[in-house]
Amino acid sequence: MKPNLSVSIAGVDFANPIMTASGCCGYGEELAVIFPLSKLGALVTKSITLKPRLGHPSPRTAETSSGMLNAIGLANVGIDKFVTDKIPFLEKQKTKIIVNVAGSKLAEYIEVCARLNDFERVDMIELNISCPNVDEGGMEFGADPKMTEKSISEVKKVFSRPVIAKLSPNVTSIVEIAKAAEQGGADAFSVINSLVGTAIDIETWQTKITNNKGGLTGPAIKPVALQMVNAVYSKCSLPIIGIGGIQSAADVIEFLLCGATAVQVGTALFIQPDLPVTIEKELKAYMKRKKLNSIDELIGKVRKY
Repeated sequence: MKPNLSVSIAGVDFANPIMTASGCCGYGEELAVIFPLSKLGALVTKSITLKPRLGHPSPRTAETSSGMLNAIGLANVGIDKFVTDKIPFLEKQKTKIIVNVAGSKLAEYIEVCARLNDFERVDMIELNISCPNVDEGGMEFGADPKMTEKSISEVKKVFSRPVIAKLSPNVTSIVEIAKAAEQGGADAFSVINSLVGTAIDIETWQTKITNNKGGLTGPAIKPVALQMVNAVYSKCSLPIIGIGGIQSAADVIEFLLCGATAVQVGTALFIQPDLPVTIEKELKAYMKRKKLNSIDELIGKVRKY
């Protein structure tokens, strides 16, 4: 019997638990020339805002020990061009489509989500209330429980399909924020967004990115992400999409054991764009070796001392 990799989150069925992470594959066209997007459980777009954004000037990425620092600044085409230029391509893809939405004001989130509600192939929205590299909005919403709850509840009024709250690790208590998102009507969590960090050039004494600080991603943050996934899983009832430093099926399995139902692959795509295909094969082989029939047999099954 072949292992069944399918999972369900908030009533949406995914062929497997492997998704892309927002900001790491553009709008999908870039990856589609490398492998069929049907191999993904879901494609998560880069953040979409109400107006187009150029983002921060270069340099806006810097390599760090076991990771990457980035301050892209939510560069994107804006909702108008996304609807006219990007959605027609996405609607043809045989995978689930999750659109990541960001903004500097709550009204912007609401307007973008209301526009996306008109397109049934937008299966879910991932609300980016936790971006660490913009000057206003983003993390401000996700660091305050009351604002988190309000953001989710207002978006739920205009978007009829599931809403995922993307949570920040840069808070006093991620569980407190998760509970606020749950209270606001969130259907699932993405855990975690990037950590805040910086890097310095010791010859010029200058920061390595123009925003001076940015989001730390990659393998360096995986232990933090695992702990936070398990903390949220232990205290909340909503399904979790785990994010942070995933490079292999072994990493995916760790996230599942800690309580994630699905995962997102991000920084590693810059090294190996077809990594999700490799991970799917490795995950099947692992489940066959362990005589596991479904992903459900792994979720939250970590054994603690």
